[in-house]
This record gives sequence, structure tokens and C-alpha cells, in this order.
Amino acid sequence: MTFFLLFLYSIILIGLAIYGFNTLFFSVQFLRHRKTAFANTELPLADDDLPAVTVQLPIFNEKLVVERLIDAVATLDYPAEKLSIQVLDDSTDDTIALARARVAFHRERGVNINYVRRPERTGFKAGALAYGLQSAPGEFVAIFDADFVPPRDFLRRVIPHFRNPQVGMVQARWGHLNDTANPFTRAQALALDGHFVVEQTVRSQSSLLMNFNGSGGIWRRSAIDDAGGWQSDTIAEDLDLSYRAQLRGWKLAYVPMVVAPAEIPPLLTAFKRQQFRWAKGAIQSLRKFGGTLLRAKLSLWQKVQAFLHLSGYMVHPLMLAMIVLGLPVILVRDPGTLPVGALGVAGFAPPVLFALSQWGAYRNWVNRFAYFPFLVLFGAGIMLNNSWAVFEGLTGRNPREFLRTPKFRTQSGMRRASDYVLPVDWTTWGELLLAGYCWIEAAVAISRAPGLAPFLLMYALGFTVTAGLGLWQSWKFWIPRLRVSGSRFKVQSSKFKV
Repeated sequence: MTFFLLFLYSIILIGLAIYGFNTLFFSVQFLRHRKTAFANTELPLADDDLPAVTVQLPIFNEKLVVERLIDAVATLDYPAEKLSIQVLDDSTDDTIALARARVAFHRERGVNINYVRRPERTGFKAGALAYGLQSAPGEFVAIFDADFVPPRDFLRRVIPHFRNPQVGMVQARWGHLNDTANPFTRAQALALDGHFVVEQTVRSQSSLLMNFNGSGGIWRRSAIDDAGGWQSDTIAEDLDLSYRAQLRGWKLAYVPMVVAPAEIPPLLTAFKRQQFRWAKGAIQSLRKFGGTLLRAKLSLWQKVQAFLHLSGYMVHPLMLAMIVLGLPVILVRDPGTLPVGALGVAGFAPPVLFALSQWGAYRNWVNRFAYFPFLVLFGAGIMLNNSWAVFEGLTGRNPREFLRTPKFRTQSGMRRASDYVLPVDWTTWGELLLAGYCWIEAAVAISRAPGLAPFLLMYALGFTVTAGLGLWQSWKFWIPRLRVSGSRFKVQSSKFKV
């Protein structure tokens, strides 16, 4: 039994080390490709040479941000006769009236913008994009989610990168509208920058399979059609289409010098929902394309990287298993004496990658990277949430359950955002249990495996902070709402008595 326990624990550590060393590889490759990637070598196109573009805005219950989005897109700097805008609204709340009014306002000003509403919300976002595509006149299709505010020159700067007819999609870098609001949003900004500044740059420059991120990018219409169109059999329609297009021979490009700012989820429950959807969708895509990738005409290195890409969220259940098994392992043997101890070098990979992401994109990178400890805490704290997402993705549980991430228009909208605030779920209570387990595990490790104690204390603190923040935000937003509901109930009751 002891041998099996130690063997399983070693396998888990090796698995984590593989992802860690791959992160180090991306860091090294970023140093090689940064100057080339961030150099704007594409010459602008004259107005006569610009192609027709349709901008699609898929929205669902976004009353706090929909007007801002429509206003930003309606003022894009692009020839009016070559630009069309579709507001693809599946909403069921006040967003409908707000979007209709804003579309009417801009139509009166001469903007070619249309309000599009489907008979039924089948296929969620993928279904909305496919429905709009039926009447989209553009040769190219730009997509922005509700929380984005694209710069006026976005189309003019991105379209020239389609000069190569094999390029099917060009993705811009996500910026941040509210990253400096608090340590929580700063930590999320670091995580996003790690992906957009380092990982996407390396994938694009190294001819590795990459992905459209669902917003802030432009597709060639013929590439969408050739790849089979938008499909909703996974909840990661963006990743799904990206891989289908690349397996058909299309190239995807990334332009980190073009930035499309977006809102970072200010509430922990919204962040966890976003992470859950991304993790589950990635694993669903792994199941969908795993066999196809093995048979694809790609190099072995491209295949390895594709599998690591699609399975990246497996890190979370591996870490969760390591923590759960850690206490019995400590009780039977000091984990530091296991032969995989040298693989701990891979543990330095995350801070290196995130430091490079700040150095590569910001002048005040030192100040921004100073919030890395918060990323460590929240990254550890959402481990249970993401592990459950991976479980659902692997087992096929609730395969098409698409849970949107609510948007709040940064801080100004939080005062009137109670309709979109999410309550805590079972994972919060699970995080509290894991926090207690890690505190006990760390206490045992101090005497039996002191080398592991700091690591376990970090996870104990991460689970504690994450669960605590979730409970505090829930109390902050739901208690006042309950009081309001209670007062209304009392008023209605008194009227009934009269």
C-alpha cells in the first residue's frame, strides 16, 4: 500500500513537472520572439483596398455594459460603406430595450448597424454567431463580447495582417479596463497577460496551434465556412473553431501590439464561473480533437504542444490530488526523499513567465508584478472549482451547459449590479474544508517534512483567502438585496391587510 501511494504521488509530481517545464520553454521562446512579434511591420491599407467587415456583438443580459459596447463599435474608424454591425441580442431583461434604443440612435446618424434577435436561444453564443452570419455581408467578421471597448483604429490595424490568404483569423491582445481596482483584479490581469503576452506570442511565432479567444479578433468568413461553421457541441466555441480551422490548413495569427481593452470580473463568483467554462470547454475540445490530432499532418512537436495546450487545466486536478495525498505521504515518508525531488525546478516556471509578461508589455512592469503573490493565492484557491470543471469535461457531464460571466461596467456599475451578482456555490464550502485540511497538513509537515511546509501553508492561505473573499462579497451584495426584498414584502403585506 505504501509503495502504491508513493508511486501515485510521484506520477502526479512528474505530471505537474511536465507542464512546468513547458512553461519554462515558453518563457525562453518569448525572449527569442518578442521583438519580432511586437514590431508593427504591416503597412496600412488605403481605403479603396480595405475589404468589407461585419462586426458581431453577441450579448445576453448585459444591461450595464451594452450601451458602452455599441457606442464604441459605432465609432470605429472604417469606411462606412464597408462596415456593418450586428447586435446579436439573446437577452431576457432590460438589455433588450437599451440595445434597441442605442441601435436606433446610431442608425439615425447613418451607421450601418442592425439589431438581430433569434426566435430561440439555441446553441448559446455559437448559435447567435451562426445565426448572424447568415445575413452578414462582410468578407471578414470581427467579434467583441459585451465587456469590450475596442479602440477606434482596431479594424484598420488588424485587417492588413490578412494579406496572406492562408490566414484565417487574427487575434488581438486583451487589455484591461479595471485591472487596478484591487489586488483581485490585478491578479487576474497578471494571469491574462501570461496567456496573451507570452503564450499566444510564442504559439503564433513558433507555428504552434493557437486559439481565437472568443473576442477581440477577426475571422475570414471563408475560413469559418470551410471549417464547418460555429458549433455548439462544446462550451468553448472559440477554441473549437480554432482547432477545426487549423486542422483544415488555415493559419491563425496573433498581433500583441493591438490591444482591445475589456473588463475583468470584479467578483470572485463571476471569475470562478469564467474559469469553469474555460476549463471545461478546453477539456471538451481535447476529447473532441484528441484522435484527430494524432492522425493530423502535423509535426510531432506540434502535436505534443497541442495536447499540452488543450489539457492545460489538468494542472488543477493534479495539484488537488497532490494536496490530498500529501498528508498520508508525509506520515509514511518525507516527500523530499522521493527521486522526483529534482523536478521541483519546474516550480519556478510560473513566476518567470508572469514576470516576463509584465516586462514585455509594460514600462511599470515591476510594480505590476508585485501583485504576483495574490495571483498565487487565488490560483491555488480556485483549484477545486477548476478541477470540477475538468471532471465534467472528461465525463461528459452537462455537456452543453453554458453559464455566462456577468459584467458590471467596472466599479461604477457595482452599485446597481445586484441582478447579476452570483451567490456562492458548494465549491466555496469545499474550499473551506480544503483550507482546514491544508492547515493541518502544514502543521504536520513542519516537524516531519519541513521542506514542504511553506508550500502547504501557501495553499492553506490560498483556500482561506478565496473562500473568505467569496463569502464576504456574497454577504456584501446579497444581504442588502434581501433587506430590500424584505421591506417590499412587508409593504405588500400591509397593503393586503388594509
